[in-house]
Amino acid sequence: MAMPHQVHEHKDLLTLNTNELPMYRDALPGVPGVDVQPLFLDPSAGIWVLRVVFQPGVVLPRHYHTGTVHFFTLTGRWNYVEYPDQPQTAGSYLFEPGGSIHQFMVPTTNTEPTDTVMVVHGANVNFDSEGNYLGLMDASDIMHLFDHLVRERGLEPAKYITPRAADYTTRAR
Repeated sequence: MAMPHQVHEHKDLLTLNTNELPMYRDALPGVPGVDVQPLFLDPSAGIWVLRVVFQPGVVLPRHYHTGTVHFFTLTGRWNYVEYPDQPQTAGSYLFEPGGSIHQFMVPTTNTEPTDTVMVVHGANVNFDSEGNYLGLMDASDIMHLFDHLVRERGLEPAKYITPRAADYTTRAR
């Protein structure tokens, strides 16, 4: 068997060091204590990868996942309101199937922030405590959120990885 042809040519690896990227403090409107680093956003495939640091006491809206989620806990502790006896702690990996519904919370008793990395396929459909629709969060929404955030705060544009847009094979590149 012959060596396959390389599909995408690039001179450098597509790599980010989270220690060298800015952490966007209080990045989610209306939810203080959620600090975010976007790492990979692909609105075409509906994939978003974020490093998120949650301060003690953060409670997110109840949400429905349209796709799967891989969720890694690096430090701290959190749990879903629906699963109080299954806390996620440093070193935990959680797989969430599409179609799951839950509400994320960080205990107020935490003595440190909870540092996480999430790989999300699809969207979060958010609801309030009465089950009323609040909005949708997907890769496209997150791109717009960061564009707005950096403009509003006078910051440099966020650096993250995103694939090239789809195009015709016959178009000059």
